[in-house]
Amino acid sequence: QVQLVESGGGLVQPGGSLRLSCAASRSIFSIYAMGWYRQAPGKQRELVAHISSGGSINYVESVKGRFTISRDNAKNTVYLQMNSLKPEDTAVYSCWGQIWNGLKMKMDDYWGQGTQVTVSS
Repeated sequence: QVQLVESGGGLVQPGGSLRLSCAASRSIFSIYAMGWYRQAPGKQRELVAHISSGGSINYVESVKGRFTISRDNAKNTVYLQMNSLKPEDTAVYSCWGQIWNGLKMKMDDYWGQGTQVTVSS
């Protein structure tokens, strides 16, 4: 199991930047993949960015070139640097982690509590 705690959300003007942090309660070396989901009111949850334990990274098309996901293994923390923010980026952002469950022979998903990001003038 793992606990994930996000921080760094808030209110920012269009064009501004925010950095989200996700601190894990265990070494992230043991976590198969980590990432960030977001959900805006009335919309489906979408995977914004994720990074594997091997370092491979993927982004949803709408944030490519603006968002950067990274990890600090020493701090057991994953970051999402968000630049050139747009009003349509407004959502609750949740940290996600995926760990292999050897007993059940499947991946288990874990979630943080979520942090609100609001982009508005």
